[in-house]
Amino acid sequence: MSRENFSSILVTDIMSTPLISVTPVTTAFQIAKMMEQGEIGAIIVKKNGIPVGIITDRDFAIKVAANDLSFDIPVEKIMSSPLITINHDETISSAAEIMVSKKIRKLAVSENGNIVGLITSTDLVNHLAK
Repeated sequence: MSRENFSSILVTDIMSTPLISVTPVTTAFQIAKMMEQGEIGAIIVKKNGIPVGIITDRDFAIKVAANDLSFDIPVEKIMSSPLITINHDETISSAAEIMVSKKIRKLAVSENGNIVGLITSTDLVNHLAK
């Protein structure tokens, strides 16, 4: 695929939906079970209905497992915050640039101020491999 084509594909074309969200008091154990049951690697954290962070499988491994934290720890203590987003009508090339510059693998996708999906580095690689 040429770089030109890669730059014309929009985030909305390859993002994942729907999203699971939790409150800041949800425990690491509950998060782990949701990830297992939903076969997902990221969950949005909302406080009073407003997205404030994200918890990823990597956050769980590095912050909980590697530091031997209790599985009862609330997600607000281990989530990545602030939530980094990209607009749904941006190009996947822009998404890749944000991921590289911020050293992240998952980006929340926003539309009119609402989180509507998630785009991951895996989504980008899978699309490139087509």
